[in-house]
Amino acid sequence: MLSRKAWVFISLLCITAISVFSKSSWILSVYHDSFPPQNASLCGCDKCLKEYDPWFSELMNASPEPFLAMKSNISQDTFTWWKGIQFEKRSFSYYNTTVERIFQVFPPSPDFAESSPDHCRTCAVVGNSGNLNGSRYGPLIDFHEIVIRMNHEKKIYIWLKANKDLVMILSPAFMKYVHFVWLKNKGHYPSTGFLTLILSMHMCDEVSVFGFGADRAGNWNHYYEILKNQRLRTGNHHGNLEYELIQELYQRQKISFFRGW
Repeated sequence: MLSRKAWVFISLLCITAISVFSKSSWILSVYHDSFPPQNASLCGCDKCLKEYDPWFSELMNASPEPFLAMKSNISQDTFTWWKGIQFEKRSFSYYNTTVERIFQVFPPSPDFAESSPDHCRTCAVVGNSGNLNGSRYGPLIDFHEIVIRMNHEKKIYIWLKANKDLVMILSPAFMKYVHFVWLKNKGHYPSTGFLTLILSMHMCDEVSVFGFGADRAGNWNHYYEILKNQRLRTGNHHGNLEYELIQELYQRQKISFFRGW
């Protein structure tokens, strides 16, 4: 069953190994289109995520293009914000040169498939919260057409060897948009999971969310780690606000939300 699924892997990419110096770039194979006007529907689901909602549509329509392309340009202001969350501190000129070099290896522009009224693209966004442990969500996750996972950085170089034509790099402008438009500039920067969730709503007709938030004891831990700090919180991320927004999306029937407990 799994071999027939269109697995989509999203992971934090440490760029130094491939001549890009962002610690917050991503790998994935996706699609993107603009949001339709009121009462329009582009998908074959019973209820499409992109159905008109004033609050949701305003947030989504404010988005820049999610992915870098060969001809992408970001502003100095966006670069300055983005550089503030990086390990590297090199110049805007160095960034632009690096982007040019990257697109000598990877596809020059994203190859998106558009939504279709005769197809319902279902996506499972799987975070790495400890609330996944013992949840038995595996079969339900596998039921989706596309599975989007956050995973450990070290595995990304194995994926790069598979097919470089499926690599896409998240734009710093999109990261800033999520931080300023969705999170109102709260927290130091968005979590990997929340960035992925917002990205998934550009890709999918139906989104189901797993593995986000604290565990039943209130710890913001990872399912793959042994928990040593019993009062673990979210560090640089505004986890509580991100969780409130996920709940808001669920209440507005934009996503399905599976808490794990």
